[in-house]
Amino acid sequence: MSYIDGMIAAVPTASKAAYLEHARITGAIFKEYGAMACVENWGVDIPDGQVTDFKKAVQANADETIVLSWITWTDKAARDTGWGQIMQDARMQAQEMPFDGKRMIFGAFETILTV
Repeated sequence: MSYIDGMIAAVPTASKAAYLEHARITGAIFKEYGAMACVENWGVDIPDGQVTDFKKAVQANADETIVLSWITWTDKAARDTGWGQIMQDARMQAQEMPFDGKRMIFGAFETILTV
């Protein structure tokens, strides 16, 4: 089964084009270092929860949109090797995130079922 890096962030709605350009550049770099796919999703219907929700998780402001992203790798070893190379790549080091990275939540996941 595959290995996934997942991320949720609050992106300024007015910066959608800048975010998409950033994602195109970084996605190509991730694929160069072994990622199978990089998927970006712009929030459209993000309901408010009674206890918690996507917006609360990243402390989103009214002028921000929730983005859900994931990177698919063949396995954890490919992900670990790829990330090591990516973090050393000058193109990644030159990238500025078009959102507040301190409020981003992320993690790595092992796929246990695909239907």
